[in-house]
Amino acid sequence: MLLKTFGWSFAVTALGLVAAVFYGGWQAFGVVAILSVLEISLSFDNAVINAGILKKMNAFWQKIFLTVGVLIAVFGMRLVFPVVIVAISAQLGPIEAIDLSFNDPDRYKELVTDAHPSIAAFGGMFLLMIFLDFIFEDRDVQWLRWIERPLAKLGKVDMLSVCVALIVLLVSAMTFATHAHQHGGGHADKASTVMLSGIAGLITYLVVGGLSGFFENKLEEEEEREQEAEEEAKKAGKPVSGVLLAGKAAFFMFLYLEVLDASFSFDGVIGAFAITNEIVLMALGLGIGAMYVRSLTVYLVRQGTLDDYVYLEHGAHYAIGALSVILLVTIQYEINELITGSVGVILIGWSFWSSVRRNKAIEAAGGEGGGGSDSKAEVSSGV
Repeated sequence: MLLKTFGWSFAVTALGLVAAVFYGGWQAFGVVAILSVLEISLSFDNAVINAGILKKMNAFWQKIFLTVGVLIAVFGMRLVFPVVIVAISAQLGPIEAIDLSFNDPDRYKELVTDAHPSIAAFGGMFLLMIFLDFIFEDRDVQWLRWIERPLAKLGKVDMLSVCVALIVLLVSAMTFATHAHQHGGGHADKASTVMLSGIAGLITYLVVGGLSGFFENKLEEEEEREQEAEEEAKKAGKPVSGVLLAGKAAFFMFLYLEVLDASFSFDGVIGAFAITNEIVLMALGLGIGAMYVRSLTVYLVRQGTLDDYVYLEHGAHYAIGALSVILLVTIQYEINELITGSVGVILIGWSFWSSVRRNKAIEAAGGEGGGGSDSKAEVSSGV
């Protein structure tokens, strides 16, 4: 099972490390290895969130996620994306940007760093919306009840998550503009760019998430009809409408996953520049990490880990919230990549430990009175 799920990741790792040695020797080998670990640590929460969505898809779409999705993630976000943001920010053509990345890596890094406020605003808003929609929803299973109960009550207010996100964006853009003006920097004019990028991130979330939710609901309705007419469906074979609708629903969920991965990869791509300016090494290292994130996602789905450890999804969403705040803060201030990566790992580790305690408490109670045991585990884990 382990080899079947992670086989491609192991193969890509071997090929990537060998390619790194041929490209730049053992020093390049070390850089690629470090970047791979960086990407995995920064994106572990991404795997948990992905698993929650991917488990709704059939085996075919899981394979698409691991094949076509990997191509999009590795070549789109880890190779093309850095080139695109440099091309846009420096008003260069794509070929010129690629040439710059090879022949003048220092200038290339400078241009990417200059474009960071816009990238951070877009990614930060997209991730913030994911966190807010999760935390404002009333759930049967609650991890940190002292936080989640009152926020779930507030969540009954329509469009609250959008309002909160826009307020956060407004404050971020104004603070950025004020800071730039006071320090005489050349970034004051970029406050409007930050605002527009943040709104673009918000709109992207609403459009893709809305379409995904719409077709997911349609799929559930169709499945109910199929269950009612199960005998007739068996005689006639697979109903065409069900297959087509499942395809639409899965397609938009797949699209949502790719946008989600793109937002998660922002911090990895930007953080990678702290380690190397070489775009080839960056693509190799981050690409290897992206493969493991996808394999881990499928592993979590097939093992039913999210059902066994019920707080993992909570921990991942808290990690998303922390990452969104970090991205928005980095519009103005620099934050060490170690902090960015460790926050997510700590929150998910904490939620896993809380899940284990909950399971032990329920088991000790003989499977009865789970609510009380659950409550004790949650309160103690939230202290």
